[in-house]
Amino acid sequence: MALRRITLRDFVIVQSLELELQSGFTVLTGETGAGKSILIDAVQLVLGARADAALVREGCPRTDVCAEFDTPPAARPWLEEAGLEGEELLLLRRTVDTQGKSRGWINGTPATATQLRALGELLLDIHGQHAWQSLTRPESVRGLLDAYAGTSDRATLARWNQWRADQKALALARAAQATLQQERERLQWQIAEVDKLAPGDEEWPELDAQHKRLSNASALMDAANAAIAALSGDDGGGALEGLSRAQDLLQDHEHLEAEFASAADILNSAVAQAGDVVHSLHAYLRHNDLDPERLAAVDARLSLWMTLSRRYKRSPVELPALLHGWKAELQQLDAAADLVALEKAETASARAYQAAARALSLARAKGAPRLSAAITQAMQGLGMAGGQFEVALGKLAEPAAHGTDDVAFLVAGHPGASPRPIGKVASGGELSRISLAISVTTSALGEAPTLIFDEVDSGVGGAVADTVGRLMQQLGRDRQVLTVTHLPKVAARADHHLVVSKRSGAKGTASQVVAVQGKDRISEVARMLGGDDSSKATVAHAREMLDVAPPPAPVAPPARSPKRKNTKKATDGA
Repeated sequence: MALRRITLRDFVIVQSLELELQSGFTVLTGETGAGKSILIDAVQLVLGARADAALVREGCPRTDVCAEFDTPPAARPWLEEAGLEGEELLLLRRTVDTQGKSRGWINGTPATATQLRALGELLLDIHGQHAWQSLTRPESVRGLLDAYAGTSDRATLARWNQWRADQKALALARAAQATLQQERERLQWQIAEVDKLAPGDEEWPELDAQHKRLSNASALMDAANAAIAALSGDDGGGALEGLSRAQDLLQDHEHLEAEFASAADILNSAVAQAGDVVHSLHAYLRHNDLDPERLAAVDARLSLWMTLSRRYKRSPVELPALLHGWKAELQQLDAAADLVALEKAETASARAYQAAARALSLARAKGAPRLSAAITQAMQGLGMAGGQFEVALGKLAEPAAHGTDDVAFLVAGHPGASPRPIGKVASGGELSRISLAISVTTSALGEAPTLIFDEVDSGVGGAVADTVGRLMQQLGRDRQVLTVTHLPKVAARADHHLVVSKRSGAKGTASQVVAVQGKDRISEVARMLGGDDSSKATVAHAREMLDVAPPPAPVAPPARSPKRKNTKKATDGA
């Protein structure tokens, strides 16, 4: 079991629909225009297809589509990485309003369309009726072969991108040699000029303060001498003497007034501190003197700082950082101008690309015969007995991101004919059958638990139709298969039969889907036979088809690639 239920609200011409789905092989049939493919469109929408306001039923504000799946093991790592709970059931929901704006949810958690698409690739594969149109597109052909061979061009693409980047860097370096040399010379001259100064990172503030001190040395010494004289004058009239007298007077009378004691203590501290100041000022005067030579040296260095600051329009404090920046730029230019290193890098990346391309070519060469044999085998039962399918590998004139291989599909429609490009020798009916053979072959390799075939049996009939039905029935033994078909022989092989019909009412036209069995199924198959479903002959024919439809005859499975991978992307393009 995989897709359990799909619910539609106001989707195109569907007003309301809740459809329970079963395991095995299920067909959807109905008259042309009844809306058989609407269900496929709804599934694609809920799995992240482009939102379109045209999907909203006329007169309604929005459409709402829900799909319930069993959670396959392959989806659990993705859900865990996305931070979503991996429950037994997956409920996917998507709404679209009349402005074309959409919203999506996975198990009730908001999700983007990209997330819905990524999860959808793990849940089902859809094979459309126009898949044959891409059989001549190189990217689709390569993708299908790579998926079947169990390989990928991701490593080759990464090596290709690196090679291209190295080629570009080398070409730019060669073209810019003259300009780079001029820039290097400019930086070298500037660095040499500022290097003569050798500005220290923290030098400017100290230099500036030192210059100010030396410039005002005479005034500073005069101030120190005057302060010493004020504190301890030679005539005894200094502040220290006055403080000492005041202290003595208070101490002499503190036995009469207690408050004098605390005041005397404060004066005592003041006398001690004033004495320390006098001592410090004497020391200052002993170690400092007028130094015209030192002042001249500091003045000269300060002038050099200011000259460079004005020349390069930076504040003096920014000069060290400016010098560091120039040196870093010069290192980068030296690296960019190192043609030898760039040439070595380009050669190494070219070799890495070539190695990846060779490995990819080898994997494709091993997978091509297996894919050719599998599709050729499937063609035999689809009205192309004796036909041959060939995956031809050639070499591209120039290497490309996807490798060096030119991959083409060739086909011979009858025995003895030489295989030729598929677009030149196959008719429309043959293309449809080849496409169906490819779809069946590649779908057997995927891991998605649900396969949907949307009228891929278009253009076939007769015994071929019965073979198509048996193939679908066989696939339905291992996976859930849903097929939109107009062929009664295909419908007769189904385990379950859904009929899509259109009815008109006061509220407009609407589609409905009904599961049929017994007499109702006989009537639908009779209608599909193209006759009057009430005629005895048509009804008898339909009953006979349903009664004698045996279990699927053994159909040899297509050759499998050693590595099973989801091939949705490749088969979508097939």
